[in-house]
Order: sequence, then structure tokens, then C-alpha cells
Amino acid sequence: MNYQSTRNRQICVSSSQAIAEGICSDGGLFVPESFPTVSLSWLAALEPLDYRSRAEKVLSLYLTDFTPEEIRECVAGAYAGGKFSGSTPAPVVTLQSGVSFLELWHGPTCAFKDMALQLLPHLLTHALQKIHCGKDALILVATSGDTGKAALEGFRDVPHTRILVFYPQNGVSTMQERQMLTQEGKNVSVAAVQGNFDDTQTGVKKLFADAELCRKIGEFGCLFSSANSINWGRLLPQIVYYFSAWCDLVSAGRIKPGECVNFCVPTGNFGNILAAYYAKKMGLPIKRLICASNANNVLTQFLETGVYDRNRRFFKTISPSMDILVSSNLERLLFDLTYGDGGRVSAWMKQLTETGCYQVDGDMLEKIRHIFSAGFCSDGETKEEIGRIWREEHYLCDPHTAVASRVCREYRSKTGDRTPTVIVSTASPYKFAPDVLSAIAPEESTGGVFEAARRLSVLTGTPVPKPIAGLENKPVRFSRVCTKEKMTAAVLDAARKG
Repeated sequence: MNYQSTRNRQICVSSSQAIAEGICSDGGLFVPESFPTVSLSWLAALEPLDYRSRAEKVLSLYLTDFTPEEIRECVAGAYAGGKFSGSTPAPVVTLQSGVSFLELWHGPTCAFKDMALQLLPHLLTHALQKIHCGKDALILVATSGDTGKAALEGFRDVPHTRILVFYPQNGVSTMQERQMLTQEGKNVSVAAVQGNFDDTQTGVKKLFADAELCRKIGEFGCLFSSANSINWGRLLPQIVYYFSAWCDLVSAGRIKPGECVNFCVPTGNFGNILAAYYAKKMGLPIKRLICASNANNVLTQFLETGVYDRNRRFFKTISPSMDILVSSNLERLLFDLTYGDGGRVSAWMKQLTETGCYQVDGDMLEKIRHIFSAGFCSDGETKEEIGRIWREEHYLCDPHTAVASRVCREYRSKTGDRTPTVIVSTASPYKFAPDVLSAIAPEESTGGVFEAARRLSVLTGTPVPKPIAGLENKPVRFSRVCTKEKMTAAVLDAARKG
């Protein structure tokens, strides 16, 4: 299987090259030339397997230049060795009310990004060997919160890699920032950017496209790669857990073999829900995908009207990983729904860059509405949902998961759709302890983030995850703050480190 650019189908590379490069030279994103399809009998054979074996089966459909032994080695390196707590990396928890949550936060950084970013370093290491480039990968990351720490942890001291994470100053939670600034590893760097996430993400994309900068880092023995979900090697592992969740529901008798489910996904950069779309495209029985947004509801507007308009007020919310106005992975959906029309996609992306807005036609909107529903909620509604779920179900969730839960309830009430639905739970509530604590016990004084975590644990009888509890006394290693214009200097410093 080869991969092509969303902006130019003439660009064609292997999966190894797509993973190593991260983003196309024309600014587009790599997508498969065609998608594999699976049968109900293939799904039936997948159902009794454990998570690692399911991952091997799904990955092998896409990584055709990897041997089965290489895929097995990568998967074992990601999901074995106690990196994930519990019996499976991605359990499905069904509450008494029948609502199911796909918990993706049992990894080393307590966020769903671990599911892919524990695997990506292994895939990238093999990819570099296969393309015989002889250089180290300098991995640039723009994060709205969780990706940064998960990428830093995943690539920590991985041979032939160096990683630099940019995050928006004052644009992530205190706990997320603490996780990044205390990161261990000889090959890691972190810098705050003055601005919001969209400023940070746009800055990183410009760095990738800077030919002179690429030449300079080449002199230091580096080539650029990405750990954001613009990298196919980051997006591909996310497809796996939708298959696994469906199989777990069948195994538990919650659904019948072949029965459809809905997934409700808290969404910022559109990667997580795009992975679900790809799973549906492959043949996983999915009826609808429900896109849940916070007050930065640019995706809700687009999925309902066909107008993508980033020219709006930017809100800092208690679900910061969704504080995004330019959702990069939407480009991949547009490419797929236009049957690979790179010219149209390129024109829309140009309009977005130049005017901040574009609109798809009626036929395209109809295709989108056939698959997706969308909704959003405010911070106040998010806190109400955290409190409601705790009171009624005795289940503790973080603000991002609460956004999805609220939107899901409103969707079901509005449409009457009673299809079994899985809410994708993307982070541990302890990553946002002050807000979660105030949601379930408004009378409590939250104090600092670690005191809030301790109080939350006492009140709910749930343990503080070890990766979070261990942060309190870790020394801060990074303090760099830069403007968008100074991001280049940070890159060159990271390249020199090797």
C-alpha cells in the first residue's frame, strides 16, 4: 500500500516514508491510496483476541512494507511491559444506565494520545531504517495539552530521534504544563509560544515548509518529522481502538455480532474522530459519528452548515485540548469525500489560509450529514455534566469526556436514536483535578493542582494515577518562551543538541 498527498495525487510514497516525513512537501497530508475493507467473518476472528493481537491485525492492513515480525515487535514495545495499567490498554466501561465509555487514558501520561504515541516511536525507528536516510528524526510537535507530554514520553531517549514540543503559553492546564516542563530525557526540548494553539500549530507547519531551515537542520544530521496526528503513523494506531471497543461490546453481550454502534468523540484537531470514520469506511459497523466541541465550536458549525470559519472569538476553556479553531485532519476527510480531488482540497486550504474561511457545496454537505452529527457545550454545562455523572452513576470523568457525554445526551434526546453509543473518554479526571473537584463539590477549596487531586481522591475514593502523583516533586527542566517568529531559533538549538 502506498500513500498520496491530499493536495497532489502525483506524490506517492511507501508507509515508511510517510511515517518518516510526517507531512507532505506540498503541505498536504499523507493518506492511503485505497482503504482495506473487512468482512464480518474477519471481525468475528478479531473478537476473541487481546488488544495487542487486534492491533497487529489492523496495522498489517496498512503497513505493507513492514514484516509481520516488525509489526509484532512494534506493538509489543508499545503496549507491553506495564506501560498501561489494567488488563487492557483501552477498556470499555458500561455504567448501570447502559452508557459505555471507551477509556483511553490508562497509559503513562494519562491521556488518549498514549495509545498512538507509545507506538509511533517504534514505527518511526523502523521507518528510518527502511528508507536508509542516515539521519536522525527531529520531531516537531504543536500541542494543545496532551499530545506534548505523550510525545515527549514516547520518544524519550529513543535512538536517532530528537523531539521539540511547542505549546501555547497560558493555553494548557497547569497539570499538562507541569508534565511537559519536568520531562526527563536527553533528546527532549520544550518551548512555550506567545499566542494560542492555532498560532503554535501554524508556526510548526511553516517550519516544515521552510526549505532553508530544512537545509540547516540537515547539516546537523537531522530531517523533520511530526508526532501530531498529521503524521499517518500517529493516526493509524487510533483506528485500532474503535475496532477493539466494538469487539469488547460483542464479547460482553452488549451488542450482537454485526450490530451497529455510534461513537461520540470530543474533538479538537479532528484526528480522533477521523480514525473512527476510517474504521467505518473499512467496514466496522458504525452508524453515526457524533462530534462534540466546547465553546470553540468551529467544527459543529462546519458539520451542520458546510461553512468553515475560523474568524471568530477564541475561548480558553476547561477542556483546553479542544481549544482549536483550525482542525488539521479535516483536510483528510475532505479529500476522501471528494474522491481524492486534491485540487479542490488545495483550493479550500488556500482560502482558509488567506481569508480564514471556506464553504463546501451542497452535495459535499449532504455526504457529511449522512455520517456525522455535531454539538457543543459551554464550560458551565461541562461542569454540570461532570457533577451529574458522578451523582447519578458514581463515575468520574474529565472535562473533555464530559463535553462528549453532554453532547451525546442532547443528540439522543433530539433524534430519538437509541443505537448503542460509546463515549470516547480521552483523559484522566486527575489531569484537570481543580475543575473536576469544583464540579462535584463546589464548596471545596481547590488550592493548588496537587492538593485538588488529593481532595478529589479522598472525596471519590478513586486513586490519583501514579504518573500524576509523582509530578509534584519533580524539578522543572524547561523555561523557554518565544514568539512565533523565534520558533526557528528553538528548532536550530534542538538540532544542535545531537
